[in-house]
Amino acid sequence: MDLKQHIRSIPDFPKPGILFYDISTLLAHPQAWRATVERLAEAVRPHRPDLLVGIESRGFLGGFAMVRKKGKLPGKTVRYSYDLEYGTDTIEIQEDAIAPGQRVVVIDDLLATGGTMQAAVELVRRQGGTAVAGACIIELGFLEGRRRVEVPVTSMVTYDS
Repeated sequence: MDLKQHIRSIPDFPKPGILFYDISTLLAHPQAWRATVERLAEAVRPHRPDLLVGIESRGFLGGFAMVRKKGKLPGKTVRYSYDLEYGTDTIEIQEDAIAPGQRVVVIDDLLATGGTMQAAVELVRRQGGTAVAGACIIELGFLEGRRRVEVPVTSMVTYDS
């Protein structure tokens, strides 16, 4: 199944000149979403993760911890601030989400410049986890974000322009 056929392109969102790849159409198509999840599972299985850490994600089941933008998680959290090409941002994880020594795969819907995924890798490490890999649904290959991430990254779909 060609997953690109289920990803909608929206020009000039969130601002003029940006082509936004919207996965809501992928999520809404049961067979395409199942294929995506199966491919992600196949990609991370060799890394034998104890835990998946999802960036700004919800809806995954079992062995999953969320990394969210500052102020979005309840309870005690640990923060990590990082530089973007246009400023800085901060992500958080709940303080007790990762047990020391856990093997962790970081998952995101999109890999662009790699800053957010690498920040999540750093957050996992700060909490005593071992970040073993990253995986994403969409990679904007022309931005070369995987070069910035210090773990192997697998993507389901790559856009080269």
